[in-house]
Amino acid sequence: MSWGALKPQQRLRAQTMSSLAAARADNFYYPPEWTPKQGSLNKFHGQHALRERAKKIDQGILIIRFEMPFNVWCGGCNSMIAKGVRFNAEKKQVGNYYSTKIWSFTMKSACCKHEIVIQTDPKNCEYVIISGAQRKTEEFDVEDAETFALPADEERGKLADPFYRLEHQELDLQKKKEAEPVLVLLQRISDARHSDDYALNKALRARLRSKRKELPEEEVISRKMGLGIRLLPTTKEDSAAAANVKFSSKFEKNRKDKRALINATSIFPESSGPSLSSKKRLELEIKRRKISAAATSTFISGFASET
Repeated sequence: MSWGALKPQQRLRAQTMSSLAAARADNFYYPPEWTPKQGSLNKFHGQHALRERAKKIDQGILIIRFEMPFNVWCGGCNSMIAKGVRFNAEKKQVGNYYSTKIWSFTMKSACCKHEIVIQTDPKNCEYVIISGAQRKTEEFDVEDAETFALPADEERGKLADPFYRLEHQELDLQKKKEAEPVLVLLQRISDARHSDDYALNKALRARLRSKRKELPEEEVISRKMGLGIRLLPTTKEDSAAAANVKFSSKFEKNRKDKRALINATSIFPESSGPSLSSKKRLELEIKRRKISAAATSTFISGFASET
């Protein structure tokens, strides 16, 4: 039934019920048995204002959402927990650094439910792992990253001395001259590659178009080979590696025997008597092939000696 089809009394009742449900959801609904002497609604219902988050508030613990400040290795299963992953953590105060509180966060990893404890370090403005995990070490070489090393704390203090700056001015100018051609060359290459957006877009679309045509052909070839997956095109390296693979003679013999057994066995169910005859027939077939192979080799060797 639509809203317009309701009578005025029905509309008023529906509006009253909807507002009542909203008031209950927002915890603004005061039941008839409540009196101002009973205090707030939370006190009347016998619950804390923070609900489930304050279930351990008597122990000084508050449940919060904690975000991992850096990449760590889990101490339980050695899996990596990335920076920014959020947990339901128990927050509590464990000490003070002068007037600043030191907070501890206890959480369980999602991979193996291993307990991880992290504390704040107000002195160094950092987080410290107490137990349950290990911080992932991420170091890089200045030359490999093609960046410039920032001066250390000691050198930053020395930079305020004009004599120190004068002594190192020549070295800084030399580093600048050595790095300037490389930076200019990289900037030119970047400008040349991205100067014509239309050409780059055209080349990319042509490449995707040709790739889209190759996919159905590769799928057809895979279906002909009886495979359910698409195979990549063969290369010279793959062909050379496949040519170097050699199977043992025992493998070839077992494969021939299995094929001969399959060809000699009937597809219809038989009793034990005929099955024995099929085995004998298989043995005779194998002997016949050996005799024919020996005769062929003898004939070829004799022909070669006559010539």
